[in-house]
Amino acid sequence: MSGFANFGNELYTGKRSYNFVGAKKLWFIIAAVAVVLSIIIPLAKGGFNLGIEFRGGSEFTVSNVQTTDAALGEKAVTDVVQGSVPRVANVAGTTMRIQTDKLTDDETLRIKEGLTSAYGVTDNEVTSTFVGPTWGADVTKQALIGLVVFVLLAAVLMALYFRTWKMSLSAIAGMAVTMFITAGVYALSDFEVTPSAIIGFLTVLSYSLYDTVVVFDKIRENTADLDASTRRTFAEEVNLAVNQTLVRSINTMMVAILPVGAILFIGAGLLGAGTLRDLSLALFVGILIGTAATIFVAAPMYAWLRQNEPDLVRQAKRVEHRRAGAGTGSGSSAVETATA
Repeated sequence: MSGFANFGNELYTGKRSYNFVGAKKLWFIIAAVAVVLSIIIPLAKGGFNLGIEFRGGSEFTVSNVQTTDAALGEKAVTDVVQGSVPRVANVAGTTMRIQTDKLTDDETLRIKEGLTSAYGVTDNEVTSTFVGPTWGADVTKQALIGLVVFVLLAAVLMALYFRTWKMSLSAIAGMAVTMFITAGVYALSDFEVTPSAIIGFLTVLSYSLYDTVVVFDKIRENTADLDASTRRTFAEEVNLAVNQTLVRSINTMMVAILPVGAILFIGAGLLGAGTLRDLSLALFVGILIGTAATIFVAAPMYAWLRQNEPDLVRQAKRVEHRRAGAGTGSGSSAVETATA
């Protein structure tokens, strides 16, 4: 722990530094490639694996099953509806969930009887529900509205808080990268997109925004008196702020990701709590990508957006002049001290 503390102190003082801003073109290219791949993946797979809440259909829940063999549930459905492709999953311990397309009342009763026999349960232990396509369309519409409203509010509040649209745009760019890559990984995993997953996505965007605000606050603090300083250029001050908050970002990420990882890998993976998979995967991937997006996308983009401003160009020239003068001899040291 003492070694990590020393590492953090060296980053904060500038004794140790990683050139995140200087390598911005590389980070932007990597982010762009990742976003493009994240768009291609669901297109290549024919879209996301939408849950029944979005596509509509019938769902059966079988409790206290004697076996969790998914093939039994599939056979119970296909024996009644030829050519059907049911989705069977063990959602928690001895509970099975079977989802199908829309069924008639007669088909529902016959499948219920088949599931009762297949899993060795009583009639009361098999329940069925139906989700209509209209309700599913409403859920989709509300999810999209929620996403758009969140992004717009975040953009406006960031612009008002930091008093510059360039910080707001940079923060939104980092959030967009987080959203696209998280969605791409979600599509690749073939997990169902459920209302819980949408809540996870919005939570991830909130986390990404929080991490960005922490870094941007430090940037604003470092650059408050930049006009009167020739110690560092604007880009260097941004890079210093990223380094100074790096340990905090890592600590925050670890604190957030450990319980989520436990839910995903132990709860959903080992214990079979299938109802938690969609939420925990979105959070796990999003927290990782959100932290990286702040460091490698949002902060460098802010430096890039402001690099050609006349005041900052003049200040950078003064920094270069001071550094050039510092190398000519001790006589220039007094000038450097006076202007720094």
